[in-house]
Amino acid sequence: MSCCFFGARKKGGDLVHHNTRDTGGDSIASTKNFSFSELRLATNNFHQTNKIGRGGFGTVYKGTLSKGKEIAVKTLAAESRQGLREFLTEIETISNVKHPNLVEIIGCCADGNNRILVYEYLENRSLDGALFGSRTSIKLEWDKRATVCLGTAEGLAYLHEELVPHIVHRDIKASNILLDKDYTPKIGDFGLAKLFPDNITHISTKIAGTTGYLAPEYVLGGQLTMKADVYSFGVLILETVSGRSSSSSIWQGDKKSLLEWAWQLYQDGKLLELVDEELDDFPEKEVVRYIKVALFCAQANANRRPMMSQVIEMLSRDIQLNEKELTPPGFLEDSGASMRSKLKLSECSTSQQSSVPLTITQVTPR
Repeated sequence: MSCCFFGARKKGGDLVHHNTRDTGGDSIASTKNFSFSELRLATNNFHQTNKIGRGGFGTVYKGTLSKGKEIAVKTLAAESRQGLREFLTEIETISNVKHPNLVEIIGCCADGNNRILVYEYLENRSLDGALFGSRTSIKLEWDKRATVCLGTAEGLAYLHEELVPHIVHRDIKASNILLDKDYTPKIGDFGLAKLFPDNITHISTKIAGTTGYLAPEYVLGGQLTMKADVYSFGVLILETVSGRSSSSSIWQGDKKSLLEWAWQLYQDGKLLELVDEELDDFPEKEVVRYIKVALFCAQANANRRPMMSQVIEMLSRDIQLNEKELTPPGFLEDSGASMRSKLKLSECSTSQQSSVPLTITQVTPR
């Protein structure tokens, strides 16, 4: 099966079509072309002091163009053939995608063996740094955290439900959520994205993504749907509320994942114990609702997870969730070289568009 990609834009101005013969037949989408020397100058020869991140296929540097515009420059390891395919996919996927909650690509460089993406620069960098870093420079109060959750949900809803063909990001995690000067979240790193035509319910694919965020049906069966992103988003909400990484397996002295701990607290009626100690003042009812929405998103059965448009409604409105529809989440454990699950594959059935219709009930505002 093949996936279709966005068509190239017409030539004109700074838009140039690149056809690189050393990419195994692949071609780079039409976008603004930067020379390697221009980007080397912008990043002070890719100096370590300008390094702001590292992904699976390269390093990200802060740069400044000759006219003073700040940019983020993502270099690709030249020796990685797989990384090169990811690079080409990333350009094809996002060159024509515009949304307030998606990182904007400015251009690229395909000069010799150099493969580089140029993005808008976001002042507050990534969510993982704000949540799991030293916290000396960034203070994430609840209103900012709520903005991050809701904005990320809106970006995903746009990818899943408004774009044609639809896009599954496949690697939603805190380090891929970038924050601008106003803490508006923007989803970045589309290198693992897959495009879905309307008539396709799932794609069988090699497992890619980050441990701690992977949906069980994706790991066990290799079947990728939009509901895998919904699962990852549920984990992201829990991280945002708790200030803890999902990769940590120690919670309150127990060897549990963040998702397991959240579910146990839900069963015990103690969800507020999950909240980050750094939060001095927060609306308890709203925070508890966010945690419960996360649990709806991370249910083991993908069919029971809400669509992202439903998630937006659940997060943004003062409503009471229909918890009778909530079922346990799917837990995955990293055991050495292999991944094992605490649930059977039959419990992880998938359908791209289906979801339990009655997940929420409206409450008359007080």
